[in-house]
Amino acid sequence: MTHHADIPFLGDAPDMSKPFSKLENTYFLPETIHEFDSQTASGSIKWNRFERKPRLSFNKYTFPLETSKSWEFPEYVESPDLPFSITFVDERTIRIRISAKENTLQTRDSLMLTQPIKEKGGWQVTKQDTNKIVYESSAGTIMIHYYPWKLEFRDHSGQLLTQTHHLSEGMALQNSNPIPFGYTRSIEDMSRTLAASFSLSPYEKIYGTGESFMKLDKRGQKINLFTRDALSGQTEDMYKPIPFFLSNMGYGMFYHHSCPITCDIGHSNDGMNTTYIGEDELDMFFFFGKPKEVLAAYTVLTGKSEVPPLWSFGLWMSRITYKSEEEVREVAGRLREYQIPCDVIHLDTGWFEKDWRCNYIFSPSRFDNAEKMISDLNQDGYHISLWQIPYFTPSNDLYDEIIREGLAITKPNGGLPTEDAILDFSNPKTIHWYQDHIKNLLDMGVSAIKADFGEAAPIGGQYASGKNGWIEHNLYPLRYNQAVADITKVVTGDSILWGRSAWAGSQRYPVHWGGDVENTDNGMLASLRAGLSLGMTGFSFWSHDIGGFVRKSPQELYRRWMPFGMLTSHSHCHGAPPKEPWLFDRDFLDDFRMAVELKYKLMPYIFTQAVLSAENGLPLLRPLFLDFPEDPGSWNIEDQYLFGSDLLVAPLFKAYETGRQVYAPNGNWIDYQTNECIEGGKWHYIESGDMPIIILVKEHAAIPHIPVAQSTSHLDWNQVYFVTFGDSDNSDKWVVALPVNNSYQLLKGFIQNKLVSVENSDIVDVNVTKWKVVEAINDH
Repeated sequence: MTHHADIPFLGDAPDMSKPFSKLENTYFLPETIHEFDSQTASGSIKWNRFERKPRLSFNKYTFPLETSKSWEFPEYVESPDLPFSITFVDERTIRIRISAKENTLQTRDSLMLTQPIKEKGGWQVTKQDTNKIVYESSAGTIMIHYYPWKLEFRDHSGQLLTQTHHLSEGMALQNSNPIPFGYTRSIEDMSRTLAASFSLSPYEKIYGTGESFMKLDKRGQKINLFTRDALSGQTEDMYKPIPFFLSNMGYGMFYHHSCPITCDIGHSNDGMNTTYIGEDELDMFFFFGKPKEVLAAYTVLTGKSEVPPLWSFGLWMSRITYKSEEEVREVAGRLREYQIPCDVIHLDTGWFEKDWRCNYIFSPSRFDNAEKMISDLNQDGYHISLWQIPYFTPSNDLYDEIIREGLAITKPNGGLPTEDAILDFSNPKTIHWYQDHIKNLLDMGVSAIKADFGEAAPIGGQYASGKNGWIEHNLYPLRYNQAVADITKVVTGDSILWGRSAWAGSQRYPVHWGGDVENTDNGMLASLRAGLSLGMTGFSFWSHDIGGFVRKSPQELYRRWMPFGMLTSHSHCHGAPPKEPWLFDRDFLDDFRMAVELKYKLMPYIFTQAVLSAENGLPLLRPLFLDFPEDPGSWNIEDQYLFGSDLLVAPLFKAYETGRQVYAPNGNWIDYQTNECIEGGKWHYIESGDMPIIILVKEHAAIPHIPVAQSTSHLDWNQVYFVTFGDSDNSDKWVVALPVNNSYQLLKGFIQNKLVSVENSDIVDVNVTKWKVVEAINDH
């Protein structure tokens, strides 16, 4: 299956809705259940044949769908009878599979899933007659209508969540708008494309689809899920598209496909959510529940993020690019000289002999002794991160070897489909070759690998998996992420990479960052939307280039961006030089240090929230509605976020503003900088404090802090202290995740009358009896 006609140029994203507007294609719409076994929840659907017929009315042509007879010789089925099945994965998760071609449903395990899908029950038949059957669990119901065929989903109270759209239900004057549930057969290559059309409710909002820079609520948008180098942080292209979304109505959907997918979410028709699938079988999972429940269920299938090492939560200092040992040592020294905490120095494209020409070897002319440099920096609390790329130009020393050894993606008839030799990560031999090179670097003491690019696997290529680029293009980032993460964990014990591209399942291999964002106010806001959107697809950890990437960061913008960047799971100063704070004025240097010190003081809170988020499949950086789904106002906010469960963050996105309107969800909140009490469920204009950002703390939260150190390796966990917010006479529960080797241990307790009590104290190397409450912020 190629659909080359839908791809105007190399790397362009196919629009899978286009086959449904072509007059020459044949259309098939579900008519009735032909047979059905209620015990196995499987059977077959009879599909009727349609074509688009020109209709002239009042000087306008339209092309409605009309039933048509087969004109195919010698003998082909006019109304195919094709299988479908429902698998009850658990009480809130069901799998729906529908074939548009084959007479049997084949096994569809994949890299996206952590294990084969098995039926676990929890559902029972509650109603059945000649025209419908209803299955029910504690979370909701699915009703299968036999004629006309239709699926209907309701929550446990009986409220309609969504339903498939049948042609006979159309209310528009043109029957093919909205597109009904069905499939089309291409006249070009006989390939099938599915349209899974589901209703949208009047007040419904949709969130997810990956790292989208557009509006957080996806209703009204048309989104091509196809990994692409966006070259921006403000376009509809995505480095990390994910075929999953959730609704404020109480459900979510995951399309278990890696082919090109187009989501028309109330864009062409306001009442319809149509997902176009470039395959001849629909394989989707439906989840019942509130957002947290849906994310938990989705990440059971596709995996939860591992917890990255503690050091990775510190500051990453970088620019494009440090090019010599002298530069690296100077930057590391200056950071310590100016007392700016930092854990990572990242070397981007310039550590090779030739800039961008990746050969996994430090430039011998500019790095006297790279291994000793890394060792010296490690002793001073620094980790080293290195950039690399899986594309090799003809001038690269490794180009001929990659081709000779059969490690690159090829054309179906041999040769390369692009100018570069692109590593084929579906080939075990390629992974072994690649990981050997990465291992050499990790053995030198390197701590993290930047897995840059990965969005351009050729769609016309042939892969060692036996599949073509139509299936492998979107899987490429997942294979790439896994190859880097696996070897890093084997050598260092840490689950860490710095990745740009992703697909469903990539959340298992943190961390990902937001690509090449512009140095603008809108770029800053779009970055936040992107991070929140990605978090709604199971990614617990995410970062971005603080201050913007493309040009020198304007000082005023960089100053506002810093505290936002430090209150992100991972904090990365990167982009066009200069990025180092001492190359701006003295006031900026002080503000920069203040923002970094804030994160290091909050490290016990941040690391704890990281652990809790990962264990539950939740994002550390999250939209307000995730924790406050019953608060209607929280669903409309895209320029604020919750940083874990207890901190609400509102960055300043407009130049020179010192305050802004902030929506506080239900409950009371305390301003972290001014100690003022903020009533929840309302909008407030709030002035920022010394830092150009607004931080609110949930009332009765006990926020663990730690004295600032110059790197996380120097933090003294015996000196953890709590700041409580609210009435100190109340008992405030607390939890702290303590880093232990390459893992963590959770410690829980409560605070009453400024005394810290511990529930479990068998902690290695930490004397928790030293922990105390140093400040109690009371209500005002």
